[in-house]
Amino acid sequence: MKKAYHVKKSAEIEAIMKNKSSFSDGYFVLYKMDHLGLDHFRYAISVPKKYGTAVKRNLMKRRIREIIKVNAFNDNIDFFIITKVKTKDFSFEEIKIALEKLFARAKILKG
Repeated sequence: MKKAYHVKKSAEIEAIMKNKSSFSDGYFVLYKMDHLGLDHFRYAISVPKKYGTAVKRNLMKRRIREIIKVNAFNDNIDFFIITKVKTKDFSFEEIKIALEKLFARAKILKG
């Protein structure tokens, strides 16, 4: 994904969290915010240090990025995904199913 799709600044991530539009399923927490002014979605991912070593955290981020890449999201949306430690032993398919259910609940998928 291009850098234009990433939310990098901590002030922007805090603004998404302050919007108080959050969804959780025990495995992931998703915060979302409408962002008028861009013609595409943006996202940020956080995997806490309690999750494991840097290798494990980066693997989880790569998996989440791949799931985001294959889904179609509404335009003008910013969202922030926080991973819980419970997902440590999840396979890629389990992560995909859990995240897609969460995306559907948050109503950020197209269609």
